[in-house]
Amino acid sequence: MRTQVAIIGGGPAGLLLSHLLHLQGIDSVVLESRDRDYVEHRQRAGMLEQGTTDALRDSGVGERLDREGLVHHGLELRFGGAGHRIPLTGLTGRTVTVYAQTEIVKDLVARRLADGGDIRFEAEVVDLDASAPRVTYRGGGETRTLDCDYIAGCDGFHGVSRPAVPGLRTFSRDYPFAWLGILAGVRPSTEELIYASHDRGFALHSLRSPTVSRLYLQVPPDEDIAAWPDARIWDELAARFATGDGWKLHEGPVTDKAITPMRSFVAEPMRHDRLFLAGDAGHIVPPTGAKGLNLAVSDVIILARALTERYATGSETLLDGYSDACLRRVWRAEHFSYWMTTLLHVDPAATAFERRLQRAHLDYVASSEAAATSLAENYVGLPIE
Repeated sequence: MRTQVAIIGGGPAGLLLSHLLHLQGIDSVVLESRDRDYVEHRQRAGMLEQGTTDALRDSGVGERLDREGLVHHGLELRFGGAGHRIPLTGLTGRTVTVYAQTEIVKDLVARRLADGGDIRFEAEVVDLDASAPRVTYRGGGETRTLDCDYIAGCDGFHGVSRPAVPGLRTFSRDYPFAWLGILAGVRPSTEELIYASHDRGFALHSLRSPTVSRLYLQVPPDEDIAAWPDARIWDELAARFATGDGWKLHEGPVTDKAITPMRSFVAEPMRHDRLFLAGDAGHIVPPTGAKGLNLAVSDVIILARALTERYATGSETLLDGYSDACLRRVWRAEHFSYWMTTLLHVDPAATAFERRLQRAHLDYVASSEAAATSLAENYVGLPIE
């Protein structure tokens, strides 16, 4: 079997890359180790930068996004018992949109299959050769080999692609806290996201739809989720979101609950021979800045442009510059995510002096247009090179 581009991983990065290549007449095969139902229902973040929504619309998969996505023009920083709105659109002219990653995956799977795309679910990659290049995988009780011109490793942090790159240099940071996240079947208590910094720890009020809320609490990284019955979660959320004006948190049935550790990670370079890493295969960010999915999208946009140039002209100039182009954006997003995380969370090892510095910085961001603009510019997303 042969294709032009073998794509390992059927998440939003791999599926969008396959779609973008199809629009340019480039063949690809997507190999996904999980079944379709799992891929379309695994819960992930859903805050989309302006560049991500533009890319989905421009490629023809934005119809349901435009119909069901919740466009946000601002966010709230809440600390000291008061809220401080950051007017994202007013400061940057751009927006962010809440649209669950599960829905993006459903849209892309449906579109690729409608276009005759080749997505092979339950296809576990067992070997790959970045020089030949080829991918060997198991599926349907058989082991098969797929020859190709290029391989795109879009298979996440625990996938097989990154270990296949020799001589990687990695950079990482583990944070001394984690997020306890819940989905709740209740009308959101806010129309825009609330990022709360409290002496008891960070809290985030997000939303999935007009009837579904997504909320998070800072907890220790080794916390046992069994120690958090629903009633305790709601009590703690109410305490961390409390304001002096009587704001009320809507409570409802918890439908999903999980604890997620916080980590920053970057691998360099993001290319080896004819293998290209994209998304979580090459980098991860703490979720505070909502950059993970958006970085994956920018990676595959850059890769799709480079592959399009290669097949159209024979030039590999953009392919040769892929890793550097991606990493410039990755490191900016890593810094922003680190900055947001350290600004809003309680570090258990922080001194009283450091806590007062943190509060002074929050006051500055909330009161300075220049500081708020810097936050807003990074939050809505920088242009994709």
